[in-house]
Amino acid sequence: MNPSRKRTSIKGNREVFGWGGDETLSTDNTAIINVGGIRYRIPWSTLEEFPLTRLGKLHNCSSAEEILDLCDDYDARCNEFFFDRSPSAFRSIVTFMAAGKLRLLREMCALSFQEELLYWGVEEASLEWCCLRKLRYRQEEQREHMRQEEEDTELVLPQSCEEARGARAQQEGLLAGCMRQLRDMVENPHSGLPGKIFAFLSVVFVVITAVTLCTSTMPDLREEEERGECSQRCYNIFVLETVCVGWFSFEFLLRFIQTQDKCIFLRTPLNIIDIVAILPYYITLIVDSVSVSNRPTASGNNLEKVGLVLRVLRALRIFYVMRLARHSLGLQTLGLTIRRCTREFGLVLLFLCVAMALFSPLVFLAESEMGAKQEFTSIPGSYWWAVISMTTVGYGDMVPRSIPGQVVALSGILSGILLMAFPVTSIFHTFSRSYLELKEEESRAKSQNSEDSGL
Repeated sequence: MNPSRKRTSIKGNREVFGWGGDETLSTDNTAIINVGGIRYRIPWSTLEEFPLTRLGKLHNCSSAEEILDLCDDYDARCNEFFFDRSPSAFRSIVTFMAAGKLRLLREMCALSFQEELLYWGVEEASLEWCCLRKLRYRQEEQREHMRQEEEDTELVLPQSCEEARGARAQQEGLLAGCMRQLRDMVENPHSGLPGKIFAFLSVVFVVITAVTLCTSTMPDLREEEERGECSQRCYNIFVLETVCVGWFSFEFLLRFIQTQDKCIFLRTPLNIIDIVAILPYYITLIVDSVSVSNRPTASGNNLEKVGLVLRVLRALRIFYVMRLARHSLGLQTLGLTIRRCTREFGLVLLFLCVAMALFSPLVFLAESEMGAKQEFTSIPGSYWWAVISMTTVGYGDMVPRSIPGQVVALSGILSGILLMAFPVTSIFHTFSRSYLELKEEESRAKSQNSEDSGL
């Protein structure tokens, strides 16, 4: 049903909308819906097609009490129903009833429009797919924001709660003040000079750790390690590493002390990274001491296994670099984007796997039948070629020689470019929005700290 729509103006700021027939259509066949001062004249036959909506239920009401349960007011003389809701949102719902098209409004928040749909009894699934996708994205953002607020509420004691506790706050005023200052210093670099110094030292120690990690892999130092020797330079690197780990351990203890909920603190991703980065140093010390004490009785295989464990544990020190995310807005934006775009990254992986399964057998068949040099020995071996070709890396270690193989390679490369580009646009927009959100939060935190310092 797609009836024609007419509009005539009446007294005041109201407007009358009608479908089909003459504008003098009897009110026995139409319902006058007044939403926010705008009147809509809608045929009952149209509302009967949507029996589960709020307007559709009006047609089945048998008493004034039932009618008032569905609307805010009712004028029985002219059969007019009054609703104190958003006129712009209702206009989209009326268009949906007339033409079957339901879209979000540019000038209205998607979550507010969702509330209007819930009030009028219109299902979200009736939205156009692009609008429904936008609504789902906004819902995910809201859930993420609410989860973050809950964590902040549990980790940080609000000042209003401190005032409400009265006598207890007076008794523990000194301790609460110290904890609040400690919290501002370790969690908020913009809280003042102590926070800035603390953040600066953290970044400096992370840089020193990265430099020492790179230096420890130099060939001469590795030879000394294999011979069981330790020169002065090796000792200096060990001292630097010990100082850095001591600082990181001290910083972790401060964060752990000032938090309210220890379990939530230990489940936070950045804190898990801290644990993974700090523990290998202490485990290495224990393994070294045990291996030295047992070296006279240990076999060669055991010593090799101990050396492998030590090398793996030392490689885990690279996680120190991830600590920069505490003080880098860019890294925080990257992490938030990855968390919000898991579906898009899943699509990229799915596209890549499907194309791999398609082009690997084709290039193997073409090269095994036509190629002069057998570089593609099996289909699983061709998967590596498909991955590096579709991602436009192209190491050149496996190259199709025959004409059919080169045609398959060209098709795979072009397909890889297109398939990888499809989800990238959505990921880019998510990154931009996440960056703006974090920048606004940082600006609000700075202004709040300025107000607090002014008070």
